[in-house]
Amino acid sequence: MSANRLGRGLGALFQEHDIESLESFEQVKEGEVIHQLEVGDLRPNPYQPRKYFDETKIKELAMSIKEHGVFQPIIVKKDIKGYIIIAGERRFRAAIQAGLKTIPAIIREFNDHLMMEYALIENLQREDLTAIEEAEAYRLLIQKLDLTQERLGERLGKSRAYIANTMRLLQLPQSVQEEIENGVISVGHGKVLAGLKDEQLVLKLVNIIKEKQISVRELEDLIKEIGITHPAEEKKIKKIVNPHLEYVESNLKSYFGTKVKLKEKNGKGQIIIDYMTMDDLNRLLEMMGLE
Repeated sequence: MSANRLGRGLGALFQEHDIESLESFEQVKEGEVIHQLEVGDLRPNPYQPRKYFDETKIKELAMSIKEHGVFQPIIVKKDIKGYIIIAGERRFRAAIQAGLKTIPAIIREFNDHLMMEYALIENLQREDLTAIEEAEAYRLLIQKLDLTQERLGERLGKSRAYIANTMRLLQLPQSVQEEIENGVISVGHGKVLAGLKDEQLVLKLVNIIKEKQISVRELEDLIKEIGITHPAEEKKIKKIVNPHLEYVESNLKSYFGTKVKLKEKNGKGQIIIDYMTMDDLNRLLEMMGLE
């Protein structure tokens, strides 16, 4: 989620809460000393919303650091176990890959509130976040800055519905969130699944998405078909993933050379055979012994 995606509202949001801009924040201030700190004494900010880092970009930065060194010092806070990184975790990770033993750093005083705010600023202004990280950033902003979803949306140039739907991803089981992070299922799938309360049902639907490669629209149709409010939803799910029906469906696809779908609805079964052109339809009719 880049600064462009957020529009001009992000700067206004943080100015409103008297928070420095990122550019001003990372400048060396008068009287500050740049220290060379042991990388082994550093650890990430616990409020860092980013959980996944682009390894290709880290490697590229590591190559640059190996050749030119670290131009911009990271910002840290002294801690009983060493130092906490407030800004510059990518540089820290790249420095480790480059084989550096020390990294230039500015030591400042921070409370937990400011640690969280600047972790969000660095990520929201500088790099794309995943959908889950974006949702977590919104959640933290709302909690720590005492905002409503509507107010946050106004400040970021987003609708309240967009903020709410993104944050709903955090209601999904952790394993499903990881599937979204890893691109196994799409954010669109996740937003549909986030509307379901039954965790076991969600997990079963995730398996169906992966096995059958169904689209978001097909997932919505499937949820309507099984009737989420119906007390017998577990029984219906079992029918949908019936191994025998899947076997028959697979054989029909191979035989006809086109997409075939078996559906059960209102106690009745359907066989749906796709065709692309009239010639394709005639080919199928001939295979079935029909003119």
